[in-house]
Amino acid sequence: MRNLMALLSGLLFGAGLALSGMMDPARVRGFLDIAGDWDPTLAFVMGGAVLVMALAWALQRRMHRPLACEDFALPGTRLIDARLIGGAALFGVGWGLGGLCPGPAIASLVFHPVSAGVFVAAMLAGMLAFRLVDTRRS
Repeated sequence: MRNLMALLSGLLFGAGLALSGMMDPARVRGFLDIAGDWDPTLAFVMGGAVLVMALAWALQRRMHRPLACEDFALPGTRLIDARLIGGAALFGVGWGLGGLCPGPAIASLVFHPVSAGVFVAAMLAGMLAFRLVDTRRS
């Protein structure tokens, strides 16, 4: 049941990305180009996502347990540190340059396998490099 729920969630997320146009790097770069031909589509997508999550959090607070699991696995609150700020900055630079972030990049593999594949390969290489560096630091 858990795998089915994950599959359905992934399909819904991918369909939402395709429907909203967020798998198009030009649309994302258009949103970031506030001094040029600005495209507000991403702002509406983010606003919709915030509303859906606000409803989801309100619903979750009233539930005793999830529908397809024994208990909720919610992350705890963490302090903002240099590692978080550095990761967010690196994510933002990659997002601005590539026009994709991890979810849309993986979904884009269906429609644009070559260009999205280059991005996904670079993303995975960065994740691997981080893991190697972080393991050595610990």
